Amino acid sequence: MKLFLYQRLIVVAFIPFVLLVSCSDARKIPGVTSKDGLNEIVLSLNKQGELFYDVKHDNEIVIEHSPLGLICDDEDFSRGLTITEITPVAGQREKYELIVGHQKNVDHVFNRRSVILKNGTGAFLTIDLIAGDEGVAFRYRFSEERKEMRVVEKELTGFRIEKSAKAWLQPYNSAGNYTPAYEDFYFNVSIGDTIENPRNKSVGWCMPALFNVNNKSNWLLIAESGTDGSFCGCHLNPNSEDGIYKVEFANDNEVVTLKAEIKNNAKPRYTLPWTMPWRTIIIGDDAGEILLSTMITDLAPASKIEDTSWISSGKASWAWWSHDCDGLASTYNKFTDLAADFNWEYTLFDAKWEASNRDSATLDYANARGIKPFVWGYSGDYYKPENRRNTLKTFKEMGVAGVKIDFWCSDRQEAIKTIHALFKDAAEQKLLVNIHGCTVPRGWHRTWPNFVTAEAVLGTESYLYEPRFPATAAEQNTVLPFTRNVAGPTDYTPVALTIRKFPRLNTAVHELATALVYTSGVIHFADSKKSFESLPDEIKTLLKEIPATWDHTESLMAEPGKVIVLARQKNARSYVVGINGTDKELPVKLNFEKYSSFSNCTLISEGDDPLMDFSVKTIPVTSRWSYTFAPRGAFIIRFNK
Repeated sequence: MKLFLYQRLIVVAFIPFVLLVSCSDARKIPGVTSKDGLNEIVLSLNKQGELFYDVKHDNEIVIEHSPLGLICDDEDFSRGLTITEITPVAGQREKYELIVGHQKNVDHVFNRRSVILKNGTGAFLTIDLIAGDEGVAFRYRFSEERKEMRVVEKELTGFRIEKSAKAWLQPYNSAGNYTPAYEDFYFNVSIGDTIENPRNKSVGWCMPALFNVNNKSNWLLIAESGTDGSFCGCHLNPNSEDGIYKVEFANDNEVVTLKAEIKNNAKPRYTLPWTMPWRTIIIGDDAGEILLSTMITDLAPASKIEDTSWISSGKASWAWWSHDCDGLASTYNKFTDLAADFNWEYTLFDAKWEASNRDSATLDYANARGIKPFVWGYSGDYYKPENRRNTLKTFKEMGVAGVKIDFWCSDRQEAIKTIHALFKDAAEQKLLVNIHGCTVPRGWHRTWPNFVTAEAVLGTESYLYEPRFPATAAEQNTVLPFTRNVAGPTDYTPVALTIRKFPRLNTAVHELATALVYTSGVIHFADSKKSFESLPDEIKTLLKEIPATWDHTESLMAEPGKVIVLARQKNARSYVVGINGTDKELPVKLNFEKYSSFSNCTLISEGDDPLMDFSVKTIPVTSRWSYTFAPRGAFIIRFNK
């Protein structure tokens, strides 16, 4: 049975005409509007032939007069442009299933058109425009065929944000032994603010980037979609002159795990034809609309795996967080036992498993208990195709179910290309993939559904490394679902209850609730076997029952940095989960009318010692429910038939 279905339909154009005009004839260029009429993107050319775009939502400007263009090694598409053709508006339907996501079934309709421009030497550049009910996007494309490599020296793309707006932005760390890896805080900044107090020296802002504009009436998430081995990962410039955040390429020195023969020049290069990634602008009146958006996967290529019946989400035990990566077979076996005791599908043998000559006995023990093992690998060993394929084949023969490949630390095109090759080669061996120390995903879990999770997040390992983490963790847990998790599955490694080097301030329920807030194809639970075994029976039952991915999600409350409340459903199971991102009590009121068919519900909240204890109560289902969050607290509600 094929679990992953997709359909792309191009329908009859709505506006059947082609325009042939010169720059002097027109300033504004017909753009494209979403089917519901709410979202619009239009282009314009000035007298110098420089290209710009505007984005409107409900007739209000959300991005104004922002630059477009490319400067290549052989051609300049930054000025002197004229229009040669504007294609008719056409419809595009994206209908598919996600194995990993907030929603299982996706069915979105877009309007799209292309604008073909010519520079002063007669070279052509195509701009593809698309608009849907969740936002707009554009990309650059060279359609002609040519054997010679073209290099993009600079991309002029910018996003002009009104200066009165606020933003949640993550610093893009400069190259180092463990950076860039998208493992910094998201900071609440004003437009034009410089980067202050990042975890590491930084050279820009990451995407996804979240903005609150138009007197806080609209939310924007600026992101990339569909980046493959033909391009590098991109970020935004560190300073926004005139409110314009410009696209920047990966840096030359992001070569920590790359082989010595890699050249220093990190500019994207490819032979023609060449289709570049989508620059995606997700738009919502409420931050919850951003969180639930599938636009990044909508624009990513459809699944390249025909039969996905062997791919399944699940939960995993993980020894590294609680045992400092001791690499002992006895430890791995204990965590296999933990997975079996909790009905989890997977276990992960982390870094020192590989260093100890790939102990097959631990794999045999896990498989004998019906637990599917993931194993760790170092990214530098996966760049050479023959080595990569042989290693994956060997792992499969040993009984491995998935691989965790770590320490990419680069957005360079070579790294992106190798990550996609890893997805492909792993799929041929029917292996799942988890990437760590890596770039942020860009809709890749649609294209390669065996890609089940990725780090690129400041997760619970920071209780071991980052002194500022405990004081900021609650806030970050109400920001990351609107930013990082929108881009793809997030390996936050939840439920870190044991007090480690930097003591936890979040309540125990808060840490538990992160397992239901973050979406990850395989949830790797932090903490020890002893910690899980000491939990109350009701909490153990919850950890056994909760799914790793969802059929349907609704946003009930959404205020990044303050609060998030989600309603989640998988088959017959329904939950509502909320997290307080502040250090103050927070009252909430929720409408539970849709749950009236349930006989009662189980409420999990803080116990006598909020830091360590749980309270579990059975309460009636009422149409209106009021609750007061504990500081840095949470609640979980399971509805019972």
